[in-house]
Amino acid sequence: MTATLHRRTGFEIELLAPQGLSRRRLARELATRCGGEVRPVWHHDSEPSLVPGLGRFLHLTQGFEVRRAGGDVLCTLVDDITLLADLDPRMPPPPGGWFRVLTDDLRLLNLLARHCDPASDLAHVLDTPAELWGVEVRRHGDIHELADVSGKSIALAAPQGAERERPCEIVTPPLAADHHARLEELLAPARELGFTIPHEAAVHLHVDGAPFRDPRTLANVVRLFAYWREPLRAVLQTNPACTRLAPLPPGLVEAADGVPSFERLRAAAAEAELTKFFDVNLTQLFAETPVRDTVEVRILPGAITADDVVNRAAVVELLLDRCEDPAPLPLPPADPAEAVGALLELAAMVMARQG
Repeated sequence: MTATLHRRTGFEIELLAPQGLSRRRLARELATRCGGEVRPVWHHDSEPSLVPGLGRFLHLTQGFEVRRAGGDVLCTLVDDITLLADLDPRMPPPPGGWFRVLTDDLRLLNLLARHCDPASDLAHVLDTPAELWGVEVRRHGDIHELADVSGKSIALAAPQGAERERPCEIVTPPLAADHHARLEELLAPARELGFTIPHEAAVHLHVDGAPFRDPRTLANVVRLFAYWREPLRAVLQTNPACTRLAPLPPGLVEAADGVPSFERLRAAAAEAELTKFFDVNLTQLFAETPVRDTVEVRILPGAITADDVVNRAAVVELLLDRCEDPAPLPLPPADPAEAVGALLELAAMVMARQG
């Protein structure tokens, strides 16, 4: 039996194309089935830098937005740099012009995303921003460099091999109803094309953030993902190979005890330099201007059927429903097995109250 979800939720589902196919192929298949179209888009991401003194590279990679015949977004398919284990790093860029644009400044990245055409090719993708800076693009072998008039590098465009065309994160718009049918509309074609679950895969849930700005509700969310961390991971079957997960910062957990205020929780998040890369991403709740006004739950394992996604998401929903109860979430039993049972009892009690 498949559960029914009631929260408005967006999903991020990490898949892997079989060798010889790519996320572009899945985008075209989805567009054909819904009578829609594919639009190239940029995906923003970052990765650690091997250059001394440079903490990270910011980059734009090739993604594909699929729209229905009426213009509504069906989904977007993008790369995910955490997916590595199933890829062959020796593979050269495949036919089709796979490349990325790199820089080291977020402001430059946003400007490049605005002026570089994601439908362009490697040889010409930097042409428009080069006109903006009044310079010529310089070529170093397969690398195309944009530098300012003083010679200071602004951006690089480089071929992307190592099978980076195969990772395929399906990003849905917020779904208010019919979650199972909407997800299976995306996942069934992926299965038929031979897409699989990557070694490091996860599923992320983005639920509307508005209810969680109540300080008692937010404190309960912190307590849930901090004190009940191991039982949660056991019940949801969190993938141990998944990266970019971590326990919430101790200062934020401490601020959630007692009678918390939103200001106290926000101050603790700021002091801890909270990022998105925790078991639950709360950064948008504390942002002055949220990019995406959601709470992001990041600990669901990879999946390629709507049943698996929705049934685990339903457990998360019930526990988030309990967080909206103003009574503080209790601490779990010390025994791990008892804690798992207690967590399931919490979810069952909420379900019973809801009828």
